[in-house]
Amino acid sequence: MKHIAALAVLALAGYAAATIVTKRIDYKQGDATLEGYLAYDDSLRGTRPGVLIVHDWNGIDGYEERRARELAQLGYVAFAADIYGKGVHPKTPQENGAQAGKYKNDLPTFRARLVAGLDTLKAQPQTDGSKLAAIGYCFGGTGVLELARTGADIRGIVAFHGGLDSTTNDATNIKAKVNLQCGALDRAASTDAIDKFKKEFDAAHVDYSVTLYAAAVHAFTVPEAGNDITKGAAYNALADKRSWAAMKDFFDEIFGK
Repeated sequence: MKHIAALAVLALAGYAAATIVTKRIDYKQGDATLEGYLAYDDSLRGTRPGVLIVHDWNGIDGYEERRARELAQLGYVAFAADIYGKGVHPKTPQENGAQAGKYKNDLPTFRARLVAGLDTLKAQPQTDGSKLAAIGYCFGGTGVLELARTGADIRGIVAFHGGLDSTTNDATNIKAKVNLQCGALDRAASTDAIDKFKKEFDAAHVDYSVTLYAAAVHAFTVPEAGNDITKGAAYNALADKRSWAAMKDFFDEIFGK
């Protein structure tokens, strides 16, 4: 019993010593300078799986930074990639839409920015480059699907309330397992959108899963979205909790516990 108690004390001491390190990292894609956000647990030794985070339509802010720290607390190296460029921080829905539209209408640049973020994550000394995944929210959910379409060597992606539309038909390039977390009332996950997605991904023999959350609209993981579902974007605490748990189970599947 004394031996077990001693082990418990040591385990608790190790947990208490966990230190989440965060830093901003400048990196390049072509001539563009980008600024990402890295988080990892400095108390862990050796390399560990890396998770890329792709931001929603207003760029990297406190939301993505929080998610990066939460992933670091789970033992992953998390890197929030910057699609818009260093210093580009849209302030209004109109500016958000303009920035998101710029990249959704220029897939070569969008995909190049995504790959640059993945390469930066992979280059971190804490990252096991053979164990990579990507998650994204809204615009970023669309982004991780586009990253997968490049044929990126990643094990899995999780798209939270992402747009399922794409102007290409290149799902045959996808190597990753695909996990979609969608609001049942989200227009971006309409029956037509999901049917089109399934048709393309079935034809390409992609391993995918789709989860729909009842009463959830767009942005259901974002507390800042408020709770008025009539606006088409609102937070749903239960869907947020369940989708995060689903992501963790998915990572256990692709990385091993």
